[in-house]
Amino acid sequence: MQTTASAVEKSAIRKVAMRLVPFVGLMFFINFLDRTAISFAGPNGMTRDLALTAAQFGFAAGVFFIGYVLLEIPSNLALHKYGARRWLARIMVTWGIVALLFTWVSSVEGLYVLRFLLGVAEAGFFPGAILYLSLWVPARHRSHILALFYLAQPLTIVIGAPVAALLIEAHGLFGLEGWRVMFAGVALPAIVVGVIAWFYLADKPADAKWLNEAERKWLTAALQAEQGSKQSQHVPHAAAALKNGRVWMLSLVYFGLIYGLYALAFFLPTIIGGFETQFGAKFNVFQKGLITAIPYLPAAIALFLWSRDATRRGVRSWHVGLPALLGAVSIPAALYMQTPAATVAAITITACAIFSALPTFWSIPARFLSGAAAAAGIALINTVGNAAGFMAPFITGAIKDATGSYQAPMFVVGALMLLSAAVIFAIGAGAREEVPELQGRAIVE
Repeated sequence: MQTTASAVEKSAIRKVAMRLVPFVGLMFFINFLDRTAISFAGPNGMTRDLALTAAQFGFAAGVFFIGYVLLEIPSNLALHKYGARRWLARIMVTWGIVALLFTWVSSVEGLYVLRFLLGVAEAGFFPGAILYLSLWVPARHRSHILALFYLAQPLTIVIGAPVAALLIEAHGLFGLEGWRVMFAGVALPAIVVGVIAWFYLADKPADAKWLNEAERKWLTAALQAEQGSKQSQHVPHAAAALKNGRVWMLSLVYFGLIYGLYALAFFLPTIIGGFETQFGAKFNVFQKGLITAIPYLPAAIALFLWSRDATRRGVRSWHVGLPALLGAVSIPAALYMQTPAATVAAITITACAIFSALPTFWSIPARFLSGAAAAAGIALINTVGNAAGFMAPFITGAIKDATGSYQAPMFVVGALMLLSAAVIFAIGAGAREEVPELQGRAIVE
């Protein structure tokens, strides 16, 4: 039974939530905007100027994840060794420099190379940010903190899509096409915020001057006690985490969720751009940006409310499984709608489903992994999941080229999200069989 939090506990968690989460969330905001900027550039001049087919565009979007996956686990282990402050700041400045180079890309091959290098530069950021925040709060507060952090992802599109559209409409600025102006405009903040992160972040509660002595002592003691309880479980180090069956099952769950996320993120602007051909509806660049943003505001609200319920009840299999089921049905159904409004409504349901599942999912691995095992296990899950980041846009584009529509590739998305739901329900059932008292409680205690 959960005990009433002390005044010191409440003030410590509140300060972490106010001091660290908004800043790390801003870093995530810029991260997701930079990796998905290609989705705004594609239908607004880049595809035409570089003569890209749908499959080439999909490969360019997805090749990012090859470099990302190759260095994901080494990068996260380096973060564990050298400290989050230095490593996250280094990652951000590096990817900002690479992202800026997209301003001058002039060929399909150059686009492939830069997308690959962007993945290399960004490798380790997201699991590193998850690990970093997990090291600041005990497990009972983690799903709430991670939900606040994860709000940055849907808000990236809510805010980023109209901003990207405005930058694209600045066609001719510095003699550049609008999509090139957009690439420059979203890359520069990464360099600036990365430099600030070096001085702003602290590696652990004991180093945080913005906590008073009582708060530092309470957080340090609570986290050390939690760390000690994990040592008795059977995932003691990095190598064991990489062989752990539960880690691999969670990786499969995440694969399906990420496949849905990036199929939506990379092709939604293109699908909306096709409304003119499909429905005869005409929109300018800024209007398309606003329409692209529509599904993500309800998704941010759903994320917050769903995660709050998970925090109150304890994370259960259906907190991830039910949204995955909803997404599995709604994403292929969206392309059978008969009006732009109905299509966007169905896509909104999909976005709400995906973003409700993701932060709740990430509260699970840190419950049974610690230290280097946490760094390796979380990185492995993210690595397997982000293999879907390569496959989703490439397969979606290739099937679209072969069939002439996005209907068939959206059924592939639905099938993989259905698989995610089945596996997470199996994990929940297995946990209850192993430990009967887990019935009705969190999947992983």
